Amino acid sequence: MYPETEPHDQGLLDVGDGHRVYWEVCGNPYGKPVVFLHGGPGGGCAPVHRRLFDPAAYRIVLIDQRGCGRSVPHAAEPGADLSANTTWHLVADLEKVREHLGVDRWQVFGGSWGSTLALAYAETHPDRVTELVLRGVFTLRRKELDWYYGGGAGFLFPEQWERVTALVPDGADVIEAYARLLNDPDPAVHEPAAVAWSVWEGSTVTLLERPELVESFARPRYAVAFARIENHYFRHAGWLEEGQLLRDAGRLAGIPGVIVQGRYDVATPATSAWELHQAWPGSELVVVPDAGHAFDEPGTLRALVAATDRFRA
Repeated sequence: MYPETEPHDQGLLDVGDGHRVYWEVCGNPYGKPVVFLHGGPGGGCAPVHRRLFDPAAYRIVLIDQRGCGRSVPHAAEPGADLSANTTWHLVADLEKVREHLGVDRWQVFGGSWGSTLALAYAETHPDRVTELVLRGVFTLRRKELDWYYGGGAGFLFPEQWERVTALVPDGADVIEAYARLLNDPDPAVHEPAAVAWSVWEGSTVTLLERPELVESFARPRYAVAFARIENHYFRHAGWLEEGQLLRDAGRLAGIPGVIVQGRYDVATPATSAWELHQAWPGSELVVVPDAGHAFDEPGTLRALVAATDRFRA
């Protein structure tokens, strides 16, 4: 990755509905605009994400989506209201940030849930996108949710899956059962549920488990926001029609794009990346043979930086 860099501009943008979205800009103030879309939803951005882009060439925009990171209000707060936190609110927020920063068109980079949001945005505003770089493609279809929260992935991680299902009645729908737990006002109920939900992801996103990563997913304030927002989106299928992002991939024709996919990605298996590649004219699919889901595994990092380097001109 590129060396560490600090923002030269940042702020909280009022996007309506009582939400203020955190944004920052680093790199070359006159460079090629690129916006980084974090995962989750609810994950927030981190300084390491700036390092995916050449700071001499790119004007790098990072945004914490509604309810997480440095945006306010935070979904971990008591009485957090997620009613105005949907895919289409986030798409509109991106347009407001773009206009606020005076950007005409930008490259859109998204991984995991960020790839979902990137696709929804690009299919809605294709004239605003110069290129797409996607990693760990997730299209929020029923079969993807069933795989990860219906027991399929649990065949590979039975001990971690047992910790998830220990909090729900036998045979219950995990996503629906956790919705009740995560929205219980009692911290003694919602915090353990949030940590179990979040740690499940932290334990399964890398090819080899990384204890320090799992520990970061277990921090209660992070876990509560992350789990509440994810669960909220998954219960509502992202406010997308089933298969919508693949159905509308033809709208991406003419937008250059690279899809980077770990071969052993358990969170978002390679079938979705493959199907998107088939549906998106002109896209390039890079399958990393020794990687899982996380962006910072060596082969995935090399492929992502190679893509942003190629598009920086």
